[in-house]
Amino acid sequence: MTTSNERISPLRQRMIEDMRVRKLNPKTQIGYIRAVKRLAEYLKRSPEDATTINSTLSGLHFLFCKTLVRPEAMREMSSVPVPRKLPYVLSMQDMPMLTA
Repeated sequence: MTTSNERISPLRQRMIEDMRVRKLNPKTQIGYIRAVKRLAEYLKRSPEDATTINSTLSGLHFLFCKTLVRPEAMREMSSVPVPRKLPYVLSMQDMPMLTA
């Protein structure tokens, strides 16, 4: 699937292994890898770090369910949970001494 001088990322390696375990056809595997590579090129980052995927899925959902009236095409799609960062709470040691 790759040339000998191309380094395979851990994410791609995991995906390839997952496809092998599921016994996907080699041509299907190539197509899936190509699709993910295109997504990464478009996003200019790893799909693992993508935060725009939910808005992309929303747009696709509208296209297939409303415009094309093919809801079955999106039946298995789901949004990706985006972790929220908790605010940093200052401890008493972190707070500057208040003087009157």
